[in-house]
Amino acid sequence: MTAVARFRSGCRPARPEDAAAIGAVLTAARAEQPFIPPLHTPQDDLRFVTEVMLPANEVWVADEGGEVVGFASFSDDVLGHLYVAPRWQRRGVGQVLLNKVKARRPDGFTLWTHQPNTGARAFYEHEGLQAVEFTDGSANQEKVPDVRYAWRRTGSA
Repeated sequence: MTAVARFRSGCRPARPEDAAAIGAVLTAARAEQPFIPPLHTPQDDLRFVTEVMLPANEVWVADEGGEVVGFASFSDDVLGHLYVAPRWQRRGVGQVLLNKVKARRPDGFTLWTHQPNTGARAFYEHEGLQAVEFTDGSANQEKVPDVRYAWRRTGSA
């Protein structure tokens, strides 16, 4: 059995020329989540990244040898997206990105994920986030039950 290589690189601010790679990560990661209905095409994802995400948010990418393997997008105190390319999951990419968000938002932040996304939920809980709200999903685009997590720096009010 071959050992899985850990992510050894870091993250950097996203650039406009990263849009296609970010869109590809978003499309691939969502495709691996069978509980999310296929609402968007790869072209929709690219348009979202180019026209909405990059202009309106702080976006960081995990870069491994020039390849974007994950990204985090956030504004104010909300982490809107944290996705890792499927073949790079469970290698430390998400932790590097989440640590960047914690550093950039030291007063805390919240995020939403879907309740059936047990891998993401376990990851966030392991990284110190707390579930603070559960919904039936009627207010989200996918109509899948979701959960809101919050992170506050240890010792902060």
